[in-house]
Amino acid sequence: HSPKFTQTSFDLQISESTKPGARFILGSAHDADIGTNSLQNYQLNPNDHFSLVNKEKQDGSKYPELVLKTPLDREEQKSYQLTLTALDCGDPPLSSTAQIQVLVTDANDNPPVFSQELYRVSVLENVLPGTPVLRVMATDQDEGVNAQITFSFTEAGQITQFDLNSITGEITILNTLDFEEVKEYSIVLEARDGGGMIAQCTVEIEVQDINDNIPEVVFQSLRDIIMEDTNLGTHVALLKIRDKDSGHNGEVICKLEGDVPFKIVSSSRNTYKLVTDGILDREQTPEYNVTITATDRGKPPLSSSSSVTLHIGDVNDNAPVFEQPSYVVHVAENNPPGAPIAQVGASDPDLGPHGRISYSIVASDLEPRAL
Repeated sequence: HSPKFTQTSFDLQISESTKPGARFILGSAHDADIGTNSLQNYQLNPNDHFSLVNKEKQDGSKYPELVLKTPLDREEQKSYQLTLTALDCGDPPLSSTAQIQVLVTDANDNPPVFSQELYRVSVLENVLPGTPVLRVMATDQDEGVNAQITFSFTEAGQITQFDLNSITGEITILNTLDFEEVKEYSIVLEARDGGGMIAQCTVEIEVQDINDNIPEVVFQSLRDIIMEDTNLGTHVALLKIRDKDSGHNGEVICKLEGDVPFKIVSSSRNTYKLVTDGILDREQTPEYNVTITATDRGKPPLSSSSSVTLHIGDVNDNAPVFEQPSYVVHVAENNPPGAPIAQVGASDPDLGPHGRISYSIVASDLEPRAL
């Protein structure tokens, strides 16, 4: 009689977290013979992970124990096929075999792994809420619950501009972006598996500028009055051009509208001076309405205008002018002294004291006291 196993195959489940030295009792064989012809020992096919120990019960029957020699790794090998042989010592020796299938069960010994440690993406500042930005991906070599990954922001309370799908890892726009307020967001994401192991990655979202801000002309200083005898190139006003956009969207061209005796000169970046560029004559033009237009280089360009009234101050640059170059007066003889004989008139276009006229006789062919 050869030794016979009660079943020809055995299934054994061992967790990959099991420590070396652990023992597992296997099914035994039975032999109808006695003495040396009966079952003597068990043998296991050579392998790197398992060994076999022969044990004996109090009644003398023998049974095998499987011993784990080295750690198991389900992610490296999920199962092992072993052959258990039962031998007697008869002449000739007889034997029988049984197959052992060792299934390595999963332990949560692998954390999630992101496909990238750093994700970078650029979005325009005018994208609408609900627009997808990017999708992060993570994998876990474990299986079952241990491989189920959920995503979250590490500082969820501080993230108000974006929304994260905890299952798919997709990030979408939650609230309107503004390049002029925040140019880049750096967000730390966490992936957590069902066993509680985590991994982290960084997402950097760069906000790209669009031309959504109109340039603004601001007068920082302005003379109240510009005298009409002011020299060419005299400083009249200092103005600042402001545009919150960046790049070409924030580059501004400044232009003076109309035909006026002034010009603008660049002083420094986005700063200009308004200076005189022609002869001023208060009597001809007492004031100028000056309009300055600022236009950026965006596509399409945006522009705005700002107007200011410049008052021209008077100087005494006009002589009085008689209404007539000469007067002929007829006076009767024997006229009484003190009687008016004529009235002359003159005008002066200057203002104030410059335009006030006084009269005097500077020459006469009459006696000095006659007039």
